[in-house]
Amino acid sequence: MKSNKKHLSSGIAIGVVGTLVASAVVGVTIVYTGAYNVAATEDHQPLARWALETTMKTSVADRASSIEPPEFSVQMISSGGREYQAMCQHCHGGPGVEKSEWARGILPQPPHLPDVVTEWQAREVFWLVKHGVRMSAMPAFGPTHDDEQIWALTAFVMQLPGMTAQRYAEFGQGNSAAGHH
Repeated sequence: MKSNKKHLSSGIAIGVVGTLVASAVVGVTIVYTGAYNVAATEDHQPLARWALETTMKTSVADRASSIEPPEFSVQMISSGGREYQAMCQHCHGGPGVEKSEWARGILPQPPHLPDVVTEWQAREVFWLVKHGVRMSAMPAFGPTHDDEQIWALTAFVMQLPGMTAQRYAEFGQGNSAAGHH
């Protein structure tokens, strides 16, 4: 009986090692033959898209879990609105504002934030703005902006859902009352 169990265990180990080796060979072959199309005009395969999106979302949630957002003030939201229009609008658009034409050539497509920000917590938006996302065209603003500026931007982004185009436009005019309803 022991001999059969030993052979079974050996067989499983050989199968696992064989699968790992075969996977490594396939991976190296894809890398060195250029088989994977990296063109920004072609979307990822569905499995690759799922893996990348799921990895990004769970990575951000994990890394942002210990961040405590401050209270968002009208002044923070107003300041963040001006920053958003200067730095983010060209890729993410805004209420009544489309993203820039050149940003439509980015893959993955930057999301229209008024439509998707409800899927994120403020701490996660802060983390994304501060650290960026590799290979997505989302830059890290942490090296060039302090946490106070990033929180102001986060405060504004969290206000985007349901914001009217008129209210959005007021932020670009430097209207400090833009944070009021």
